[in-house]
Amino acid sequence: MKRFAGWTLASPAMFVVVLFLVLPVLATLWTTLTTPDGPLATYLAFFGSGFRRTVLWRTIQVSLATTAISLVIGFLTAYVISRAPGWLKSILIIAAVFPLLTGVVVRSFAWLIILGRNGILNNFLIGTGLTDEPFAMLYTQGAVITAMVYLFVPLMILTLAGVLESIPDELLQASASLGATPRATFLQVTLPLAVPGLIVGAVLVFTGSFTSYATPQLLGGESVMMMGTLMYQQAMVTFDWVSASTIAAVMVVITIAIVLVMTRLARRLNPMAV
Repeated sequence: MKRFAGWTLASPAMFVVVLFLVLPVLATLWTTLTTPDGPLATYLAFFGSGFRRTVLWRTIQVSLATTAISLVIGFLTAYVISRAPGWLKSILIIAAVFPLLTGVVVRSFAWLIILGRNGILNNFLIGTGLTDEPFAMLYTQGAVITAMVYLFVPLMILTLAGVLESIPDELLQASASLGATPRATFLQVTLPLAVPGLIVGAVLVFTGSFTSYATPQLLGGESVMMMGTLMYQQAMVTFDWVSASTIAAVMVVITIAIVLVMTRLARRLNPMAV
């Protein structure tokens, strides 16, 4: 009875997930497999295009770079937060969460003001005499990665702060009492116990970066086109829904593959982590 009661309680949520998530994804995949040219024609056309392969590879590069940088910054920040006193910890968490209260478009526009030719950074560099001419920082891969890191680091911090805070101080003290150096304690105690948070944070940042549209469009433009921008262009500009569905299907498959790889990596690093 308890088993059936659990399924009964979960059935409304499962129905909503199936209706609004699973069925649309399956419908998208079905659209790409039922073309007159054959079930794999759209995928062969996608991977046969040098331009689309370049966009896909660029998107993976940007997403991986964003994830790696966010991991480092987020872990260090979360570690400081987890070791701070109670009153200071609350202030630091609020400061980390505060950027999430502003929309993605607004935060991306802020980087337009910072990185523009007449923006804050260029004016600072010229004013201090470090350069005579403004640098072209917008519409570059670096600008997109910088803005992406700014967007997703708060998620990484929130994910890791709770995990690091839950590590008992007694474990760290025991490690030190047994003669372990701070570096050894970090590598053999803190880092393995933080693996679940690292994996969850990495998945959140990678999937968010990989599927992002607004930030690449505003800061990358046509010169740094990514998969989300390309999909929008195919669907809303050229009205090629089959191509847009193919791009969406490729993004779904790659996202699932990356999540599986990260989960497997977590098990290898710490079999008890996941």
